[in-house]
Amino acid sequence: MQKWIFFVLFILAGALGLGVLFQDISNRQEAKEADAASSKIQQLKIVASNWQFDQADFTVKSGEPTKVSLSLKEGVHAIEIQGLGIKLDKENPSKEITFDKPGTYEIDCVLPCGEGHAKMKSKLVVQ
Repeated sequence: MQKWIFFVLFILAGALGLGVLFQDISNRQEAKEADAASSKIQQLKIVASNWQFDQADFTVKSGEPTKVSLSLKEGVHAIEIQGLGIKLDKENPSKEITFDKPGTYEIDCVLPCGEGHAKMKSKLVVQ
């Protein structure tokens, strides 16, 4: 008889544990979805490889919060967006900013990265 009682208690404890586990996972998923919905900010991802960026021109909308991030595909690089005070490198790869002034800004690699470093430029168009 005691074996049956322990068996039932074991099954109930397992079910309770699974219930708590799935409830916690569900709560985390809901919180993650809420964060994603509330932080719908535009993304500007700049990918740097040896002596070039992945695009010649990048475009963002002015007046909207933007997450600017630098991704290093090849080599070690650091960028500066001239006139906006944005500097990104391996240690600080992203920054959130709201572009207030429409215009065209130059993106430069500011870390000497080899023979093609002087040509490593791109443009940011803020509309």
